[in-house]
Amino acid sequence: MVEQTEQLVEESTKSENKSPEIDSKYRKIILAAQRSKQLQRGAEPRVEMDPRKNKSTRIAMKELEEGKIEYELTPILGANVSQ
Repeated sequence: MVEQTEQLVEESTKSENKSPEIDSKYRKIILAAQRSKQLQRGAEPRVEMDPRKNKSTRIAMKELEEGKIEYELTPILGANVSQ
């Protein structure tokens, strides 16, 4: 019974983060910068780090590494996208 529960928790955790994989270091920096701004404006960190002892950029990077940030990629308006 405990094993089944643990398996269900693992499966639900895997399916929760539906954000696409970060495909470049530039996208990672942009995402971290946006999350850092949210943290500076008072958002609660999603990882166990003390915001008084760690900079918001470090917290944002840790959140990205742990997959705690959900995001989606949107197409650029006016971009040539073949259909």
